[in-house]
Amino acid sequence: MADFPPVAPEFHQRTHCVRLKNLDTTDKKSSHKIKHKKIPRVHTRAKEEREKLGLNDPILVQYGRWFSKVLHGDFGTSYSNGKPVAELLSERLLPTLKLAFAALLLMLLFAIPLGMLSAVYKNSWIDYLVRGITFLGVSIPNFWVGLILLYVVALKFSLLPVISTGEGFEKIILPAATLAFAMMGKYTRQVRTAVLEELNQDYVTGARARGMTEKEVLWKQVFPNALLPLITLLGLSLGNLLGGTAVVEVIFTYPGLGNLAVQAISSYDYSLIQGYVLWVALIYMVINLLVDISYTFVDPRIRRSEKG
Repeated sequence: MADFPPVAPEFHQRTHCVRLKNLDTTDKKSSHKIKHKKIPRVHTRAKEEREKLGLNDPILVQYGRWFSKVLHGDFGTSYSNGKPVAELLSERLLPTLKLAFAALLLMLLFAIPLGMLSAVYKNSWIDYLVRGITFLGVSIPNFWVGLILLYVVALKFSLLPVISTGEGFEKIILPAATLAFAMMGKYTRQVRTAVLEELNQDYVTGARARGMTEKEVLWKQVFPNALLPLITLLGLSLGNLLGGTAVVEVIFTYPGLGNLAVQAISSYDYSLIQGYVLWVALIYMVINLLVDISYTFVDPRIRRSEKG
């Protein structure tokens, strides 16, 4: 049997390259065929789902169908998890209420004393300091305040966990403080302006002439009247908070309505988005109505005008 000379390694490399070139050419032709092949744009199951959900109907027909169901208490079903929209909104309502009232209470504890101090000591260093703090509160966005609080309180000093899984104080304090700082600036300014306006009224001069001390004049005469303009502002803030503060809730992973709205928008969950928007509209209407009614109880001038 004849001995054949050994094949050089270069021959194997050249043969391998030729095979790769042939393979590349075939792949290009195949990809060219696949590229120009007509592939259906919508899957059959997707068509069935669209027909089932009524998405092929005109927009006005879809809206009319949805609104008629809302009148009967049916807000639809979430596309993303299959739960009723009303159930999802009700689950997030209680945490949102806790956060809203905690933020308002924390804000008022600081805004009212600071505003009154700024008005009483007008044009002093106390006034300038308070006005500087309010300027920061109005200027700094709340998401930046939230990130700073996370870094300082949770990371730097480890006073609270970065991501809390509890339902008590540690879960709500940081987002409430963030929202309170954002609102404190405008409320402190409002209190200062209202107190300065009341201090120039004639009844204050009469109270001083009757021998009342400055502390009595301030707390018994000026303070109740200065709080009346805050009622409208509190109503607007409460409506905003009950609608959900999406940015702050996402930063602190707080299970509120704002976080739910962000998830619904990210997943194109139109039923949930519609339910959320309807909730925000209703809560603003109800709160404005309650604010108007409350004026008849807190302002005696309105009661006298209604009787007269």
